[in-house]
Amino acid sequence: MLSYTEALQIVGKTVTPLPPRLLPLAEAAGLVLAEETRSRLDLPPADNSAMDGYAYGFAGQPAGDRLTVTGFIPAGALRTETVPAGHCVKIMTGAPLPPGCDTVVPIEETEESDGQVRLRKAGQKGVHVRYRGEEIRKGEILLAAATRLGPGEIGLLAAAGVAQVRVYPRPRVAVLSTGDELVELGAAMRPGQIVNSNSYLLTARLRELGCEVVPLGIGGDEPEALRALLQEGLKADLLVTSGGVSMGDRDLVQEVLRGLGFDLGFWKVAIKPGKPVLFGTVATVPVFGLPGNPAASAATLEIFVAPAVRLLAGAADPLPPRLPARLGGDIPAGGKRETFLWGRLRWAEGGYCFDPSLRQGSGQNRSLQGAHALLAVPAGAAPPAGEVVEVLLLRLPPGGAL
Repeated sequence: MLSYTEALQIVGKTVTPLPPRLLPLAEAAGLVLAEETRSRLDLPPADNSAMDGYAYGFAGQPAGDRLTVTGFIPAGALRTETVPAGHCVKIMTGAPLPPGCDTVVPIEETEESDGQVRLRKAGQKGVHVRYRGEEIRKGEILLAAATRLGPGEIGLLAAAGVAQVRVYPRPRVAVLSTGDELVELGAAMRPGQIVNSNSYLLTARLRELGCEVVPLGIGGDEPEALRALLQEGLKADLLVTSGGVSMGDRDLVQEVLRGLGFDLGFWKVAIKPGKPVLFGTVATVPVFGLPGNPAASAATLEIFVAPAVRLLAGAADPLPPRLPARLGGDIPAGGKRETFLWGRLRWAEGGYCFDPSLRQGSGQNRSLQGAHALLAVPAGAAPPAGEVVEVLLLRLPPGGAL
């Protein structure tokens, strides 16, 4: 049976980024650049005033000297007429300096009366001036390929005149739950039936990861109906199913996928929970078959599906961050398989502590609520409480920081 690391390597070798698209900048937030991006203009585009004040040509004027005011330039306006020596123009922050001016004195350092301003102190050439291109030069590389576009990156590109960017699109992920025992939320339930909660769990997390989710509902334990739903799911960039991948008489997902040309990557990994996880491709579409138990489904989504999603979206590093944390409680001794434990993070004594959830069974929903990280416990002995371990970070707690 494959180890977690070996199975993850298969995912990494199989899944490749989606074809890039040219999108308007306003639609690219959160996406990853497929190519380096250069500035379309100088920033600032012209020498301009950094203050509300008076622009003039510096000639060593001493404190007390007076300059004749010959105009007013608000932000957005342009004066092409030269300002003669001994004169100045009133200017607002961001307005371009007119010819003949190379220095700005702030309003609060002057006294204006009868069309003149008096300098309260001697100036210095070039002060309070932003020079053309001092921040960015036209043609300068702003962002490298594989950069994720957050608010700061979007603002930078907009300021540099970049209206469109070539990015990897958001992956479209189809989600299908299987099993005759499932009913939709709100529907009448017969004895032996349970709510299809996995669809809600997986959809919420996939959207959190930046995916566009295509919900396929419930596939019953009937091959032809299941086949039709799987075919619909294969129109997406990635197909995720939950349930039907173990060895029961009605675990039909792998069998039906084989009839659709499924190329097996792996089935069964030496992990707990999630041992019967399935991965492969149909044509070029990656397919994950996750176990039906909620904690197992969620764990395999985090350790296998999330990296695949990031690969599709062009991420340079698809793996979750690893964070050192002090183990805040005892955990069961390691078994025969690598075990992934859910838990919460809290800040204590200058570092993070990881508190394992009390309920870790694969069928438990409560272990997932409020979880910030997963702890991988190797087969064999488990670390004792108080030891510093490395956890797979899913999300930081409120107010937390790396």
